[in-house]
Amino acid sequence: MEHFAYFSEIEEHFLRRRGSILICSPLDWALMETWKEAGIPLEAVLRGIDAAFDRYDRRAKKTRKVNSIAFCQQEVLAAAEEMLEAATGSKRDPSATTIPNQAVAAYLTHNAETLEAAQHPAAAVRELLAMQGNALRTLAAEVAASEAPADLEDLERRMTISEEKLFAALWSNASEDELLAARAQAEHELAPYRSKMTAAQIDQLLRQYGNKQLLEKYRLPRLSLFYL
Repeated sequence: MEHFAYFSEIEEHFLRRRGSILICSPLDWALMETWKEAGIPLEAVLRGIDAAFDRYDRRAKKTRKVNSIAFCQQEVLAAAEEMLEAATGSKRDPSATTIPNQAVAAYLTHNAETLEAAQHPAAAVRELLAMQGNALRTLAAEVAASEAPADLEDLERRMTISEEKLFAALWSNASEDELLAARAQAEHELAPYRSKMTAAQIDQLLRQYGNKQLLEKYRLPRLSLFYL
């Protein structure tokens, strides 16, 4: 839905400007997630990509091909700053969006099923997944039974807390090899673009990359309503 449209439009626009086929890397997807979670509008991202490639095209000597969306980081942030005055907020407010209760309930139920079906070697994580799955089913039933529109702002707060607990459990129960492998891969992909980012942005991106890797490894969903 909106979440996937945000990613797919960025990916398609980047590939059009690059002019050749390229599969976006996990680092690219993690960077797009940081932009989405920071509330950077799609239009700002597309403008930033254009600005980055326009600058690249003006170079007399092109020593290397653009192989990552991270190449556009500075221009995307600059475009977002230019649009800030016109923005309605730093992040899409779930409470300002009307979503049918049945769609919300179906989303919560699907995530509950995914959590309950996941396999993880740590008992503590399995226990948390079972508890979160049960909580999501309860919420789904309440939303489906309600005649009033779901309180999306309250649900989003609950989902944010649940995600934070899930990430904390995954990180604390990850093996050293898992953490080192994810960190090494992320740092390798990020190396050519580190100069374009602040230390805080790099840390956020590395953490996001690690979150994404752990979720994918255990086939776990994102819980936020932003992914509905």
